[in-house]
Amino acid sequence: MKNYKGVIIEESLENKDVLLKVKILETEIEQVTDRHQSPWLKQWTLHTVKVSEEQAGGLAEEISKKLDSEHAWYADFKNDKFHYIIFRNKLFKVDRSEPEQYKEVKKYGISLGIPDYQVDFSPEIDV
Repeated sequence: MKNYKGVIIEESLENKDVLLKVKILETEIEQVTDRHQSPWLKQWTLHTVKVSEEQAGGLAEEISKKLDSEHAWYADFKNDKFHYIIFRNKLFKVDRSEPEQYKEVKKYGISLGIPDYQVDFSPEIDV
């Protein structure tokens, strides 16, 4: 059984109660710059989280319903086999041994207006 690890940006959530369902490993507050293309925010709160394998699918669905409806965001978590990439009302579960699956995710993220450097997912990046 392999836990998932990822990042949820607190400000991306309309309903933050989902944060009570994950183990927060680390929290970092980062200033938002022009490069982030998020002018409605001055800073954001990045929570590095651990998610158990049993709760990963259900939690990913719950997060997709609770992401900000006004702005395009995503959250993600992965283990050595799978990578959940979660947009509002859209969820991708990428098999990390099939890197071409990331193309559709990146295309979808860019279609929402998310800067391409923010949706540059890589199967090689460790968990």
